[in-house]
Amino acid sequence: MIPEQPNHVVSTIENLPAESISVSPTVLQRMKKVFNRELLLSVALGQVLSLLICGISLTSKYLTVDFQANTPLFQGFLNYILLFLVYTTTLAVRQGEENLLAILKRRWWKYLILGITDIEANYMAVKAYQYTTLASIQLLGCFVIPVVIILSWFCLLVRYKAVHFIGVVICILGVFCMTGADVLMERQQGMETNKKVIGDVLMLARVALYGIGNVCEEYIVRNLSRVEFLGMIGLFGSFFSGIQLAIMEHKELLRVPWDWQIGLLYVGSCACMFGLYSFAPVVIKKTSATAVILSLLTADLYVIFCGLLLFHYKFSGLYLLSFFTILVGLVLYFSTSTYVAQDPRVYKQFRNPSGPIADLPASGQLEPSVTYTSLGQETEEEPHVRVA
Repeated sequence: MIPEQPNHVVSTIENLPAESISVSPTVLQRMKKVFNRELLLSVALGQVLSLLICGISLTSKYLTVDFQANTPLFQGFLNYILLFLVYTTTLAVRQGEENLLAILKRRWWKYLILGITDIEANYMAVKAYQYTTLASIQLLGCFVIPVVIILSWFCLLVRYKAVHFIGVVICILGVFCMTGADVLMERQQGMETNKKVIGDVLMLARVALYGIGNVCEEYIVRNLSRVEFLGMIGLFGSFFSGIQLAIMEHKELLRVPWDWQIGLLYVGSCACMFGLYSFAPVVIKKTSATAVILSLLTADLYVIFCGLLLFHYKFSGLYLLSFFTILVGLVLYFSTSTYVAQDPRVYKQFRNPSGPIADLPASGQLEPSVTYTSLGQETEEEPHVRVA
């Protein structure tokens, strides 16, 4: 008797269940996953801010060169007055804890310092152009990036991944490329050594103040409100910039040859500046202060591209290379979310201040705990991971 042989069933791909077949994603699918709607929106929002800065630079250049109206403090003062009329008055008519007087009672001195910081950062940037070269301003301006990253790490508890630092390095390489193009195109003016040192020191001081202001802005718009931030900046900014204007710039303002063209340029400058201040908190809340700083690196390139038509600048292919290098760095930075290491004993619902706050034990040693929450673009709902 011949023993029965066991039947061996060979499964082929045709008779396997469809859900058990893993198909590797195509190149197009991978591209769609990287270049998703959130990433493109984040990049586009940052470029809107750069275009607004470009508008401010162009109107200021026309005022300074064509009409000899060198009045940066007056331009800033007009912006602060507009912020006051729109946002401070909004706070004044609110009721309860969001009322202007209630906010001033609790934290007036903080907004006073923030307002002065914002005024002096803008003023130092303008003065630095008078003392140092464009190359120094562009290169020293890059130092605001590590300033914001360090402050965000320690003050906002933001945590970055390796891809974020790679994106930052690529963006800085793009700035170096732009600066090299400026040198080759002979756009650098000669400066005396002593004056150049003064300009470099002013630029470094401006970088520090600008970084502090941006990180404070991110904290306020995430935890309090955009209207409160802009209302307080309008209140203290208009007051102290008005005093500084009366002391330092009243003679230049009296020498301005007023006509409809100058008036139109001031209106355009004020509109761009007001749009920048009003829209920047929206972009910061959507992305982060670091992301906004990186996005603004293209502002000088937009000025150069416009200058090719308006001021007959010389063209260099390095400008295009710089522009696309910065965009590549931005895409890499936005491709992955950053995270907040949130200690509930300190930040207490950083992302959701209206949510419930866990009671802390009255005695005993507290165990360290960290919650990581995505602050960047999120293509799908990501669970909060708690590491205890």
